[in-house]
Amino acid sequence: WNFNSLCWLISFSALGCLECCIKCLGGIPYPSLIATILLYAGVALFCGCGHEALTGTVTILQDYFEVVRSPVDSLDVFTMIDIIKYVIYGIASAFFVYGILLMVEGFFTSGAIKDLYGDFKITTCGRCVSAWFIMLTYIFMLAWLGVTAFTSIPVFIYFNIWNICQNTTVLEGATLCLDPRQYGIVPIAEARTMCTGSEKFYRMCESNELDMTFHLFICALAGAGAAVIAMIHYLMVLSANWAYVKDACRMQKYEDIKSKEEQELHDIHSTRSKERLNAYT
Repeated sequence: WNFNSLCWLISFSALGCLECCIKCLGGIPYPSLIATILLYAGVALFCGCGHEALTGTVTILQDYFEVVRSPVDSLDVFTMIDIIKYVIYGIASAFFVYGILLMVEGFFTSGAIKDLYGDFKITTCGRCVSAWFIMLTYIFMLAWLGVTAFTSIPVFIYFNIWNICQNTTVLEGATLCLDPRQYGIVPIAEARTMCTGSEKFYRMCESNELDMTFHLFICALAGAGAAVIAMIHYLMVLSANWAYVKDACRMQKYEDIKSKEEQELHDIHSTRSKERLNAYT
C-alpha cells in the first residue's frame, strides 16, 4: 500500500457514497413528502392555535362576561370547550399516524422499490390498499372542509367584537352592546349583556386576551385550510399512484403473456429441431 493507492480508495469510496446518496434522494416520493409536510403544518397550526384560542375564550367569558361553570354535570359552554379540546388531541394523534401511513404508501407505490430491488409484483392487496387510501383521504378532505367552516364561526364572532371595540372611539355617544345569548353561549334566561361605556368593556378591549384569541382563531382557520389543501394534494398523488399501479398491473399481465408465448414458441422450435435431427440421423 502506498499513498496513491490510499487516495484511489478514498476517491472510490466517496464516489460510491455519492452515488448511493443520489440514488436514495431519487427514490424519495417528493409529492407525498410535500403533502405530508403541509398536512403536519396545517394540523399543528390548527390544533395548537385552536387549543390556546379556546383557553383564551374561557378566560374572556369568566373575567369579562362573568359566565360561571355550571355546578351540575350539564352541557354548558365550558363543557363544550373541554370536549372540543379532547377532539383536538385526537385529531393531532390521528393525523400524525395517517401522515406516516400515506408517506409509506408513497414510498412503496413509487419507483424507488423497483429501482432498488428490481422488478416487483403488483398484488391485488396492493391495489385494494391504494383504493382504500383514496376513499379515506376523500372522506378526510370533506371532514376538514367541515372543520374549516366550523372554525370560521368563532373568527366571525371575534371579528364582530373586535370591530365594536375599534368603533367605540369613532362613534361617540352610540351604545353598542355584546350579548352572548345571541351566539348560544349562555341560556336565554341569563342576561350577560355588556355595553360600551362600561369599565369591563374597555378593560376587555384593551386586554391582550381578546387580541390574542382573535388572532389565534385566525391562525387555526389558516391551519384547517392548509389541511384541506394537503388532502387535495394527497388525492392527486394517490390518484396518480393508482393509475401507475393499474398500468403496472396491465404491463405485468402483458409481460407474463408475452413470456409464456415466447416459451411456447421456444418449446415448439426445440421440438421441431429434435424431430429434424432424429429424422436426419
